[in-house]
Amino acid sequence: MRYLRFMLAAATLAFSAAGASAAEPMNGTEYKVLDTPVRNDTGAKVEVIEFFMYSCPHCNSLEPLMADWVKKQGDKIAFRRIHFPAMGEKDPQAHAYLTLEAMGKLEGVHDKIFRAIHVERNRLRTDDAVTDVVVKAGVDKAKYLEYFNSFGVQTKMKRATQLVSSYKVDGAPTIVVDGRFVTSPAQVGRPGQPEMVSMQNTLTVLDYLVAKAAAEKKAGKK
Repeated sequence: MRYLRFMLAAATLAFSAAGASAAEPMNGTEYKVLDTPVRNDTGAKVEVIEFFMYSCPHCNSLEPLMADWVKKQGDKIAFRRIHFPAMGEKDPQAHAYLTLEAMGKLEGVHDKIFRAIHVERNRLRTDDAVTDVVVKAGVDKAKYLEYFNSFGVQTKMKRATQLVSSYKVDGAPTIVVDGRFVTSPAQVGRPGQPEMVSMQNTLTVLDYLVAKAAAEKKAGKK
């Protein structure tokens, strides 16, 4: 119990130092707890899932901050992204993300898809449009299409829509910690607050939730 109190106290101090409005993140305000947790098998590590969309401007703003935060967490977390399939199983951007993930080609292409949409103003609303960006980034087109049409990727597309339902996610960016705690810049932010402040405060809430989940794992709670 002493370890649990120490970890939560440290995370609360960080939250207060970030200029957030409360002494510590509160369930129902800065985050919510799922009624039915989603089990994971990450062992001692705390699972962190970011639901994002390439087309989402807030996801684009959060991306570099989130990448730095993940690096700082190191081995404490098991991090993964799920592209929110806004168009269901036919969502071209979600399909592209899963394809690149299956190929192990996200590095070097992930940021270029964001750039194509938010800097070059190419909306990438079709499979062909996204494929063009992927190929220009240096990915072999034939190999990409092979993975794109594979049974494994098709199955993951179906699974993505199921995960959105399981985690009760209704938009992006949304981050789920340990299959139980859900937060987002929209939830953490306050009226009139600059977006970047909301983003930074979201990461501080994530610090708190990761510390809380890790402490409860160590104490044998779930």
